[in-house]
Amino acid sequence: MKLQPPPHPARAAPLQPSTGSPRVSDQPDQQQTKKPFLYVVVCACGIARDVGKLITAAQEANWDVGVVATPQGLGFIDAEAVEAQTGYPIRSAWRLPGDPRPLPPADAIAVAPATFNTINKWAAGISDTLALGILCEAYGMGIPIAAFPYVNAAQAAHPAYARSLDVLHEMGVLIGSYEPHEPKADGGAERYRWEEALELLTPELSAAD
Repeated sequence: MKLQPPPHPARAAPLQPSTGSPRVSDQPDQQQTKKPFLYVVVCACGIARDVGKLITAAQEANWDVGVVATPQGLGFIDAEAVEAQTGYPIRSAWRLPGDPRPLPPADAIAVAPATFNTINKWAAGISDTLALGILCEAYGMGIPIAAFPYVNAAQAAHPAYARSLDVLHEMGVLIGSYEPHEPKADGGAERYRWEEALELLTPELSAAD
C-alpha cells in the first residue's frame, strides 16, 4: 500500500542566505536540470552501506541523485561505487569561496539513514557540518525534505528524540515509517525501506509543479 505523507503546516517562505556567514551557501543558483535532482544525506550507521538501493530506485524513477555524507557517514559507504553510480562527487565538506558547485540544485532531499545524532542536531538548528548546514538552510528555501530515522529503541526512549521529531514535523519534514529496533548492530536492517523516500517526496514535487 502506498504511504501518504503526513499532514504538515506550510513551509516557511524562501529566504535569501545570510551574507554574513563565512561559509559559502550550498543551496542553488537558478539552474535548470532535465530531471528532478535528489540530495541523499547519508549519516553514520551500518546500513548506510546500502544507500545504493535508494540511488537505484531514484534513478529508475527518473531522478538524478547526488550524495551528501556527514563526515562520519563517509566512512560507512563505498565512496567510489556511489560516485560511479551517481556520476557526481560525494559532498562532505564545505566548499571554499570561488569553488564551483559540485552538485546541481536540490529539488528534494532525503535524509537516509537519519541517525539519532543528526536528527537532534538538525532540530536544534545546529549547523556544524555541510550536511546539517544544507538541511537547516533548505527549510527556509522551501525544499521538500523527508527523513528516515534509523535508531534503536534505547535511543528512541530518550526524551530529546521525540521532541526533535516534533520540531521536524512542525517544520514540514516528512518522517519515514521505520520503527526503532532492539539495540544491536544492524538491527532491523531488513525492515528499512529505502524506496519510501520516493513514495513521500514524489507527491511533494508534483504538488509544487
